[in-house]
Amino acid sequence: MKKVEAVTGRGLPLRRSDVDTDQIIPAEWLKRVERTGFEKGLFSTWRDDPSFVLNDQRFAGATILVAGPSFGVGSSREHAVWALQQHGFDAVVAPSFSDIFRSNCTKNGLVPVVAPEAAVARLWDAIEADPATPITVDVRRLRLEAPGAGVDEAFPMDSSIQHRYLEGLDDIGITLVHATAIDAFEASRPSWMPSGR
Repeated sequence: MKKVEAVTGRGLPLRRSDVDTDQIIPAEWLKRVERTGFEKGLFSTWRDDPSFVLNDQRFAGATILVAGPSFGVGSSREHAVWALQQHGFDAVVAPSFSDIFRSNCTKNGLVPVVAPEAAVARLWDAIEADPATPITVDVRRLRLEAPGAGVDEAFPMDSSIQHRYLEGLDDIGITLVHATAIDAFEASRPSWMPSGR
C-alpha cells in the first residue's frame, strides 16, 4: 500500500445515496482471476446511461468521488474498492459508509472521508458549477478542504488507521513491522516444536 498524507484533486459528484457494492462493481466482474481491470466494471450498469455522471467528460480525471449517505452498503467485496482505485479515485467523501466498505478502503489505501451532508451538498454544487474546483483530503491533519465550495471540515479517523495511511501499511506491512521480533521468537523455540519454515 502506498503512503497517503494528502490527496488533492478534482471531484466527481455522485448525487446518489445507498450505493451498494453491486452497483459499484456488479457481480459478473467478480469472476476475474487477476486483481486488475476492474475499472471497466465500475458502475457498469449505470454507465449504460449516457447521462450518468461518470460518462460526463467535464469530470474526467477526477480523483475524489463525492457521494451521498450510506456509500458502499451490501456485500463485503474488496473488488468495489479496487474498481474505484483502478479508475483513478484516491478518496471517497460521503456522509456515511458501510463499516465493511470503510474497512476495505483502509486496508487497500482508498481514503474514506465522512463529511456532513451540508458540506457534501456544497461540494456537489461547486463541482457542478466548476469541475476544476480543487478538493484536499489531508490525512495528516484530518481535514477536508475545498475553499471554492466553502468547505473546511475535520473528519474522523482512528489513529491506528491514520497511521496505516501515513506509513503505507496494509495488513502484511503491519505484520512485517514486527519481523525482527517474530524472527527472534522463532529462533528461541525448541527444535522439537513445529516450525513455520
